[in-house]
Amino acid sequence: MNDKTKYQIMKNREFLKGYHAGDAGAEQTDQEQKLPGISSLKRKKHRNVIPLPAEFNKLGISGDIWDLIMGRESCRKFLPEELTLPELSFLLWATQGIRKFAGNKNPITFRSVPSAGSRHPLETYLFANHVKGLEKGAYHYLPDEHALERWEVEDDYDAQLTRALCGQHFAAAAPALFVWSALPYRTEWRYGLKAAKYILLDAGHMCQNLYLAGGSIGCGVCAIGAYDQDYMDEILGFAPGPSDNPLYECTVYAACVGKKKRNASDA
Repeated sequence: MNDKTKYQIMKNREFLKGYHAGDAGAEQTDQEQKLPGISSLKRKKHRNVIPLPAEFNKLGISGDIWDLIMGRESCRKFLPEELTLPELSFLLWATQGIRKFAGNKNPITFRSVPSAGSRHPLETYLFANHVKGLEKGAYHYLPDEHALERWEVEDDYDAQLTRALCGQHFAAAAPALFVWSALPYRTEWRYGLKAAKYILLDAGHMCQNLYLAGGSIGCGVCAIGAYDQDYMDEILGFAPGPSDNPLYECTVYAACVGKKKRNASDA
């Protein structure tokens, strides 16, 4: 390991840590300076918005948390079976669904997953390959409406996603691929330099909910951390970074979902 790599590893280790004695007051955040933040809801494109069903009681959801945790595993092989729109709707709600709003000016959202300061910096993009009642293509989840909007007009992303996922074709070809992005300033506005750590913690909460919610309806999930940053961002139409634009957005995580095949565990 060369000195440059060692130095970067040491910097990364510091990134993992919480507050130190003396940190208080050392950095004045934009919130403390009374500067306006940005909404935790991304402005939609108004392109083919599809309302999602929310009658989850008809899905036969398993409620045994012990079984769900004991059965949690990463699944890389799926049955040749479509996801239904109600199933996909439930998974979207379980990972980013809004339970209630609070406040009048710049309201905050209380969702199905925790987020530092209720800032919710993450957005969900969906690549649908085999979802009954949903055309193949790329979508963006609108949590305030519990709906999907068509994101890009292309239909077949197989080759592009395989490349973007560093050759992991099983994920690119899965019935559904969740790709999560971050708008860092949502969290930076309140937490400054600590925001990056909190954003990644938020992503972990979200993906774990996907595993448990998927297991409750017979779906397998595989989290994906290896992806080509620049190419995945390009597919989703994000401006290249680095950038100090408050609306800067970048991919941070992904996970594929499908009907679970027995003995399909790799992790």
